Amino acid sequence: MKKIDWYILKKFLITFIFCLLLFSVIAVAIDSSEKSDDFVKAKFNTWQIINEYYLGFVPYIWSLLFPLFVFIAVIFFTSRMASRSEIIAILASGTSYNRFLRSYLVGGILLSVVLFLGSRYWIPRANVIRSNFQTNHVDNNDPTKYRVFGNCSRCFYLRTDTNTFVGIRDFDTSTKSSRGFFLERIKDNKMVYNVRAEIIRWDTAYDKWQLINATERDIDSMGERMRHHDTFFIALNLNPNELHRDNYLKDKLTTPELIKLIKQEEIRGTEGLNTYKVERYRRTATPASVLLLTMIGVAIASRRTRGGSGMHLAVGIIIASLYILSDRFSTVFATKGDFSPLLAAWLPNIVFAGVAYWLYRRTPK
Repeated sequence: MKKIDWYILKKFLITFIFCLLLFSVIAVAIDSSEKSDDFVKAKFNTWQIINEYYLGFVPYIWSLLFPLFVFIAVIFFTSRMASRSEIIAILASGTSYNRFLRSYLVGGILLSVVLFLGSRYWIPRANVIRSNFQTNHVDNNDPTKYRVFGNCSRCFYLRTDTNTFVGIRDFDTSTKSSRGFFLERIKDNKMVYNVRAEIIRWDTAYDKWQLINATERDIDSMGERMRHHDTFFIALNLNPNELHRDNYLKDKLTTPELIKLIKQEEIRGTEGLNTYKVERYRRTATPASVLLLTMIGVAIASRRTRGGSGMHLAVGIIIASLYILSDRFSTVFATKGDFSPLLAAWLPNIVFAGVAYWLYRRTPK
């Protein structure tokens, strides 16, 4: 790293931080105007608003728009360098274009690593703050938020291990009890054991489930044997905290926790896991897009044009819009259809890697 590399890297990072702070202020201003009624209803003072919401909201916005902040920063300061003929002077001094890109690569890799670590560990912790406020003070005041048509929103049908299936009806998270329960154990595609109970509740003293008015059935080649119990304890690979539908769960889990959840729910036969899988792969694909958009930005802005920074920014906004659009399309196809979650997360990067290479080949060197 020579003096010119530090010069470019310094401009890169300072412009990025400026964009980060500027757009954060704009996002907070817009969001606070929309949620002012919710803050009043929650009876929050200024410190509570900051501590119990915006400490989670601001990192969420950063993670959402981080690649675009990098893209805009690269275009902005590189375009200014081009308009002042600094890039022409660098190349005229005998520095190759590939050597000129070194500081951009270093800055892009540095910011990619920051986003990679943040999206895996730090940002999910901040999302807990944001999602708690959203659930308790926004979603609970919306009567249509948790409306379910044709299904019981508090009913669960799960596979607790490879051959055991349980069903729970109208589970109450406050009392940790349900008014209906059944368990079926399958072997060689035949039911060998069955339990049904009128009430099931979690017993904290034993860390087990207590069944009330339960009936057990053992089925084998000799026939069916039935036993009735007024009270019956059963150990399940299931705890009460898992019997809760959390719309923000994927945002709140660190990546190791998310991977563990996906594996556990796959064993249980849970449907709709593509949403979690896309989130898992996106936490790797999005940091990679930071480096990709850095290269696209410098390829666009390093050429001096009559339009100056305005023309570069216009082209950059168009490319950024196309990137976001392709990302949304692939996500919808993965979560609502049979599109591969891994491909959905990486498809925008694959497509725009070709765009980056094409722009690099066409850039005057």
